Amino acid sequence: QVQLVEYGGGLVQAGGSLRLSCVVSGNTLYTMGWFRQAPGKERDFVAAITRDGGTTLYADSVKGRFTISRDNAKNTVYLQMDSLKPEDTAVYFCAAVYATFPLPRNPKDYFYWGRGTQVTVSS
Repeated sequence: QVQLVEYGGGLVQAGGSLRLSCVVSGNTLYTMGWFRQAPGKERDFVAAITRDGGTTLYADSVKGRFTISRDNAKNTVYLQMDSLKPEDTAVYFCAAVYATFPLPRNPKDYFYWGRGTQVTVSS
């Protein structure tokens, strides 16, 4: 059984930064993704990373501002979020799927999910 727990959400002013962490129980041989969901909206893809960290993929809306990375020794995946905007406000979820390529953007392609962490960006 794989369990994912997100950390690091909070309230930040526009232009600020936050780093989210997702701790994965069990083995780390998973492609990992970050998604976000604002109230009344669908769950949207943010970023994904291969199990060795060698390849990443980003949504156009966050490209150049967010960075996904992982430390398999610590069973942790990170999402560094810089130059935050009010429209980045959402609940952020990490997700896992057994190693797959190309990196999937569709949340239906991911098997395991964390419970989410709230990110609020004030203007």
